[in-house]
Amino acid sequence: MSTRITVLYFASLRDVAGIDHETFDTNAPDLRVLYIELRARHGFPLPVEKLRVAVDGEFARWDDAPRDRSEIAFIPPVSGG
Repeated sequence: MSTRITVLYFASLRDVAGIDHETFDTNAPDLRVLYIELRARHGFPLPVEKLRVAVDGEFARWDDAPRDRSEIAFIPPVSGG
């Protein structure tokens, strides 16, 4: 069964995707597989190990399943200075 989600992209992921969010249906069993699918689609250079993931504004685990109508954010490392 498909799950409807909105994915938010920040920093370098937003730059590579050329968008800051997208809404679509997914059959990904967990957030790790979801990111791997999006990485292949958009050409993201960062592996899962370099990112944090949040669902509905709270940090989540990579093995959590996407929830219907949730907002998922993939958060890359941010450099400052």
